[in-house]
Amino acid sequence: MGSAEAAVREAKNSYLPRVNVVEEVSVGSANDVAGPFLPAPGVLHSISGSINGSQSYQAVTGNLASVYGEYDLVNFGLRGARVAGARAIAGEARADLERERYLIRWQVARVYFGILRNRYQLEVDSADIRRYQAMYTVSRALTGNGVNPGVDSSLAKAGLSRTRINYNQAMGNLRRLCQQLAYLTGLTDPGIRMDTSSGGRLRVAALSGDTAAVNVLTEYFVRRELRYGAEQELARKSYLPKVVAGAGGWARGSGDGLGYQRLNYLAGVGVVYDLFSGVHRRDRLAVLNGQIEAAGLELQQQRLSLQNQGSQADESIRVASRNLDELPVQLQAAADAYQQKLAQYKAGIVNLVELSNASFELLQAQTGYIEALNDWYTASLDKAALTGNLDQFLKSIK
Repeated sequence: MGSAEAAVREAKNSYLPRVNVVEEVSVGSANDVAGPFLPAPGVLHSISGSINGSQSYQAVTGNLASVYGEYDLVNFGLRGARVAGARAIAGEARADLERERYLIRWQVARVYFGILRNRYQLEVDSADIRRYQAMYTVSRALTGNGVNPGVDSSLAKAGLSRTRINYNQAMGNLRRLCQQLAYLTGLTDPGIRMDTSSGGRLRVAALSGDTAAVNVLTEYFVRRELRYGAEQELARKSYLPKVVAGAGGWARGSGDGLGYQRLNYLAGVGVVYDLFSGVHRRDRLAVLNGQIEAAGLELQQQRLSLQNQGSQADESIRVASRNLDELPVQLQAAADAYQQKLAQYKAGIVNLVELSNASFELLQAQTGYIEALNDWYTASLDKAALTGNLDQFLKSIK
C-alpha cells in the first residue's frame, strides 16, 4: 500500500524541472567549428571554436563547469495521465488490501460460530455421558439383584465408553478451532474465552438492505479494470510529441592554466518525437485492450459467483429456519420418551436396548438442533458477507 502511494508522488514529481550541475577536467583535441548548441544525450561536443580553418589533433588541457535545466512545456496531457495511472494502481492496491481484511474477518466469524457449535456439542455429549452413567449404575444394581441379565451392564458400559469417545472427539475439534482462531487473530492463547452465555439461538437485528453501498469482494475487480483503463490512457499520451524548454550556462578553461577563461549561456525550445511512436503505441494498446477485456470478464464472473452463492445461502437459511421451528417439538418428545423409558427400565418393564434407543433419539434431537442452529448462523453470515454487509451483520448479533 505504501509503495502504491509512493508511486503517486513519483508521478507528480516526475515533471519537476531537471537541473544538472557538472564539473569536469579533461584533455583532448579542440577541433570544432564555432556555434552554440544544447547538450544532447550520448553526444559530446567541444565548447570552443577553431582557432584556424585547418584540422588539428593536438591535445589541449582544459576544464569545464556547466549548469543545465530542462522542462516539458507541453506534453499533451501526459502528466495528468501518469498521475491518474498511479492513483489507479494505488486504488487497486487499497481495494485488494480491504478485500483481504474482509475475507479474514469472514473466516474469523465462521470459526467463531464453529467454536460455539462445538461448545454446545460438548454440553450435549456431557449430558449423554451422564445418561449412560446412570444407565450403567442402574443396570449394575438390577444385575446384582438378579432382575436383569449381566449383559445389560456390559452393554451400558460399552455405551458409556462410546459417549466418552464422542466427547473426546468434540473436545479435540474445539481445541483445533480455538488454535485456528488464535492464528487468525494473532492472539497467543489458544484457549480464547468467548461469550456463550446465550446458550441457544442468538438474536440478529434486521439488516437495512441486501446490498451494501460498496462490496469489497467486487470492488477489487472494479479497481483492476479502472487501472487498465488508466494505463490505456497513459499509453495514448506517452507517444505524443513533447515541447521542451532548455537553458544552461558554462565556464571554460583551456591552455596551460585550468582557470575559467570564458563564460557562455544558452536557451532554447525544442520538439521531441519518436518516429516509431505509432508502432509502439499500437502494440502497447493491443496488450492493454486484452487486459481490460479480461478484467471486465473477471468482474462479471465474480458478480455471478457471488449471486449464485447468495442464492444457495438463502436456501440454506430457509431450510435451517424451518428445521429450527420443528426441532423443539422433536427435542421435547425425545426427552419425554427417554424419561419414560428410564422409569420403565428401573421397573423392569423394558430392557436396556429400548432405553438405549430412547437415549440415542434424544442425542440425535439435541445434535440436530445444534446442527440446524449452526447452519442458520453460517448461512446468514455467508449471505451478509456475500452482499458486503459482513460488518453490519456482526454488529447486529446480540
